[in-house]
Amino acid sequence: MSSEYDVNLRYGVDSKGDLSNKVAVVTGGLGGIAMASNQMLLEKGARLALLYPAFEQSKVNDVAGQFAADSVHFIECDVTDPQSVNNAFAEVISHYGQIDILVNCAGYVMLQPVLETDFDEWQKQLAVNLTGPFLCSQAAAKLMIEAGKGGKIINIASQAASVAIDNHVAYTSAKAGLLGMTKVMAKEFAPHKINVNTLSPTVVLTPMGEKAWRGEKGEAMKKLIPLGRFAYTDEIAAAVLFFAGNGSDMITGADLMIDGGFTIW
Repeated sequence: MSSEYDVNLRYGVDSKGDLSNKVAVVTGGLGGIAMASNQMLLEKGARLALLYPAFEQSKVNDVAGQFAADSVHFIECDVTDPQSVNNAFAEVISHYGQIDILVNCAGYVMLQPVLETDFDEWQKQLAVNLTGPFLCSQAAAKLMIEAGKGGKIINIASQAASVAIDNHVAYTSAKAGLLGMTKVMAKEFAPHKINVNTLSPTVVLTPMGEKAWRGEKGEAMKKLIPLGRFAYTDEIAAAVLFFAGNGSDMITGADLMIDGGFTIW
């Protein structure tokens, strides 16, 4: 019986991960995971638009010196504000003329027990960790669909989206919502060849993460991770790079755990 498909055909995966002629927008673009991702994306030839909040303005000059001026464009943006997001993405188009990749790295966490989490804190964590990715993904997808060339949207979630961790109620709720949002977007955007996926790291040794998990608290947490350690920023960046390239074109609506086995249980 003859096969309908030629099994010797290949899709054309670029094993080198070349991203030349691609433009990536990275929210929270000055943070630890973002900076590691920025470096890898640049090494593969992408040009970047780094979105950052107003309170990080002082970091821009320090960070700018690490990159070639023609490859990185900095844009102040409040990801929780629709007008600010629309203005930022309009500036990306004005500067580069295209958007091919969106990495939603902007995040915020304040750990508190359920009974001590006040409404303002709840609202802030949902705003940054869920509303922000929604607004940015919506803005990016509209432009990607208009351009008709497909695209990649990569959302940074958390192991806390899939397993209960004490004192994480607002953060967990936002990140769990992010997983659901990603699935709906993946399904709706698939006809336009836009892939939408999430990455769910364990504790990552960013400056903030290292400070938060020092000492006995960190040692206790590592004992719950089968691989016995926390993640490094370049490990998350490597996953971002995979989802940004064409080797992941058949993956959408997925959540990649980078948790050392924490959620196996």
